[in-house]
Amino acid sequence: MKQVTFASMLALVLVGCTLGPNYERPQILTPANYRGLVGAPAGESLADLPWWELFKDPVLQELTRESLQNNFDLRIAAARVEEARSLAGISRSFLYPQINLSGGGSVQQVSRVSEPPQSITADRTYKNWLLGFSLAWELDVFGRIRREAEAATAVFLATEQAQRGVFITLVADVAQSYFVLRELDLELEVSRRTLKLNDETVEFYRTRLTGGVSNRLELDQAVANRSRTAQVIPELERQIAVQENLINFLLGRNPGSIPRGAALTDQYSPPTIPAGLPSALLERRPDVQGAEQLLVAANANIGAAKALFFPNFSLTAALGSATRDLANIADSRAAIWSAAGGILQPVFQGWRIFWNYEATKARFEQAVAQYQKSAQNAFRDVADALVTIEKLTGVRAEQEEGVRALQNSARLSRVRYDTGLANYLEILIADQQLFDQELLLARTRGAQLNAVVQLYRVLGGGWQ
Repeated sequence: MKQVTFASMLALVLVGCTLGPNYERPQILTPANYRGLVGAPAGESLADLPWWELFKDPVLQELTRESLQNNFDLRIAAARVEEARSLAGISRSFLYPQINLSGGGSVQQVSRVSEPPQSITADRTYKNWLLGFSLAWELDVFGRIRREAEAATAVFLATEQAQRGVFITLVADVAQSYFVLRELDLELEVSRRTLKLNDETVEFYRTRLTGGVSNRLELDQAVANRSRTAQVIPELERQIAVQENLINFLLGRNPGSIPRGAALTDQYSPPTIPAGLPSALLERRPDVQGAEQLLVAANANIGAAKALFFPNFSLTAALGSATRDLANIADSRAAIWSAAGGILQPVFQGWRIFWNYEATKARFEQAVAQYQKSAQNAFRDVADALVTIEKLTGVRAEQEEGVRALQNSARLSRVRYDTGLANYLEILIADQQLFDQELLLARTRGAQLNAVVQLYRVLGGGWQ
């Protein structure tokens, strides 16, 4: 009976138990569909596409590949993953015995003139040599070390999700920055084309003034209209240079020019924008997944803090040899060994353990709220991107109609002027309105492409 009892106690010591609650995912208020979508949501998602299939421009694809190799934030994120992996390994190492090899020697000379004399022999110098193994093992009876290892592993997994987030953000940032650059290129093209037309108009009225057909007022108005267009060009050139520098920074390059691919009007845009199931978003978004892993870590820390209330069991042992003559270090008569076991039960530390336990529970509640916040923010991001895409489609259609109408208006105003039915003011107003509308249309085209990229980003696309 005593043998059975001893065996049961030994099994308890070696296997132990794990205190604290096991992790359960909190409830998330998941919508049945994204706001703005009609009908049942489709299972497929835009985020299922690899980024090189969404971004068809070969130049953009090459820029993206280069950024994934050289971007500083991605390199930092990768190093953080390796750091977290190592820290998790450190936490798990405490589950195992710590074995060390030690050795040393000492030489001591004692006094013959002390009272009493420390040596009565001729040799008053003593030598000792020591070689051996030592073992120390904290037995994880109540699961504190296992819970700490669980928490460290969850932090490591959260860091991996953070790396995924950097990857997705980088792919989207490069695409959006490139589309902004092509939008500015289109605005610059419109401005230069309009400036050329303004130059021809100024020359036309200067010739008419010289011939006495026109008046100075019309020439001054034409010159002022040309200046209004011309002043836009240096600002656009400045914005283009700044945008190129931004893209180079994302690629880990020094500032410089960026090659161009397809024009903004020729960039690929998917004909349909499937968003997928809202429930699948929780599994795809790296920020949501990372927040959940931090929640797992906070839950495990509760168990580790609870285990501090219970006894701590430890084993220590040593095996080796000690001798005054180094040549006899392997002699069996020099063998030494020791073994000891200990138990430490906290009694009173000024309520430190209690308040530590309360703090871990409070941190868990914070992690729950952060996880739920991340999930709800993900649903909001997707809904915002979808409504932006939908409304920009309507904006672009109206602007295209307005550009066509103003092109016709500018043509008719010149015909009316040539036939004496209108003054130059009609031409001036039509040209200014057309120029402004063409710039707005270019910005809307860029905004549409960026909205698709933003949807791809908030759906968690880009990570393969």
